[in-house]
Amino acid sequence: MNNRVLVLNQDFSPLMVCSVERAFVLVFLNKSEMVRSANGHKLRTVSSSYPMPSVIRLNRYVNAPYKGVNLTRQNIFKRDNFECQYCGTRRDLTLDHVVPSSRGGGHSWSNLVTACKRCNAKKGDCTPEEANMPLRHKPYKPSYALFLKDHANGHTHEWEEFLAK
Repeated sequence: MNNRVLVLNQDFSPLMVCSVERAFVLVFLNKSEMVRSANGHKLRTVSSSYPMPSVIRLNRYVNAPYKGVNLTRQNIFKRDNFECQYCGTRRDLTLDHVVPSSRGGGHSWSNLVTACKRCNAKKGDCTPEEANMPLRHKPYKPSYALFLKDHANGHTHEWEEFLAK
């Protein structure tokens, strides 16, 4: 069983993703309630059968520190859907500074994009406007909820309303 379950805080804000087994234990021990079950899937014991959770809500509010998304190479690739932001290819990807580092461009969500090696070399030490290479999408800092969607494993439609907040 490798399905994942979305865990909501008491106020229905997304908190984390956990295993089905962990979610079932939380529900069984009355530490959480099942908000959505996985369509038709069941957890079976020798004598009983229970609906498999897809979304659960904790019964107590957990004061979680700010959940942000770390600025990493892999997270930038995920944000940009593993596509070059200049030509759209999915091959030979690397990172590109929109405003080059040599011109004071920082290492931030709004200045880093996914680029293929060819476009990165073509752009060189220029801005996209100077190189006449417009960006397909403006870089932005993604929300924590956006990254929780990566763990959906086919439950996207069941989680959607909770991750849209």
